[in-house]
Amino acid sequence: MFVVQTCLPESTNQQRIRPQKPRIYCQDNSHNRQIIRSLDQLHQIFRPTPWLFNSHLQLMFLSARKNNAAQAYDHIEQLTMSDGGQTALAWVGYELPPTTPTIVVLHTLTGSPQSMQELVVDLHNTTGWRVVLCVRRGHADLPLTQPQFNIFGSVTDLHEQLGIIHTRLPESALYGVGSSAGSGLLVRYLGTMGEKSLLRAGFAYSPGYNTDTGFDHIQPFYSRYMTKKLLRKFVEPHAKSIAHLPTFSHLRKAQSLSEFSRHAFEFAGYSSHAEYAHDINPMLVFKQIHIPMMILNAEDDPVCNIQNAAPYLDSMRKMPNVILVTTAQGSHCAHYEGWRAKSWAARLIGQYLKTMHKMPLQSLE
Repeated sequence: MFVVQTCLPESTNQQRIRPQKPRIYCQDNSHNRQIIRSLDQLHQIFRPTPWLFNSHLQLMFLSARKNNAAQAYDHIEQLTMSDGGQTALAWVGYELPPTTPTIVVLHTLTGSPQSMQELVVDLHNTTGWRVVLCVRRGHADLPLTQPQFNIFGSVTDLHEQLGIIHTRLPESALYGVGSSAGSGLLVRYLGTMGEKSLLRAGFAYSPGYNTDTGFDHIQPFYSRYMTKKLLRKFVEPHAKSIAHLPTFSHLRKAQSLSEFSRHAFEFAGYSSHAEYAHDINPMLVFKQIHIPMMILNAEDDPVCNIQNAAPYLDSMRKMPNVILVTTAQGSHCAHYEGWRAKSWAARLIGQYLKTMHKMPLQSLE
């Protein structure tokens, strides 16, 4: 038996916390019980790396690893979308047999092949599968051939990327993993596509849930830091091509992620913020997800506050295919464990996807 939690705890403070088992929120059905029984990590205490004992240290270490990562991809290719925009695919295990499953990774707010390399490599090592990172427009120094940039990504672009992957590897089962902002794109795709999704199962790591309100709960330091990073990486380099937009001056002066998001709609190709918000908010289509999905949040996450999930617990319990897992510690997209600081989350993601791959398709309906 497993215990289905009834309510989320309050956000964890930065004092040392006694290690705990993960909390599980889902509908109590045979399918979910089978999945949960197969994942040992959900029945064991999660013990963060002792010298990374709070969320800030975990994030600092994650950032340092991203910046110092050596190139591990064996194939990177640039793609031209139907409107002429440029995206890319970065592969690990590209030459594996065509029947080998493929994990499609969707990156963070400012992600790139370098910043996502640790997760990509960990998933490859955990599963032995092929892993491909779908790089969004404007990221990783891709030319912004169309003055259109969306910090949450484009379902249309993702659909095209997945179509290319599926056409090239028709015998490979596809699984989706979204990290932070990438989890919003994953949910938006799955909810939009419903039964037509090319992905067999998904995993959302450190999601922020409602894009209209999620940035309101981020700790101010991280909001300012990430806003400056967005401006430096995506706005300033393309100032000449977007300076004519009426919202440009406001966007350029943004001091927080909430403010940036309010003024980013023209840069993303929309005529109003309402239209932009309607098209990108993953929670508007969340209930339409057809495939199995697991979600992982840390209760001490200073970027995507755990309370962002609270309004959706009832919906999750009514959906037979969604499992939410929370841990008392883990920070934002970190979850390091052991003295050598290995990713607990990557192990869980890999084992979950391997479990789903073993289950017959008819049991997923």
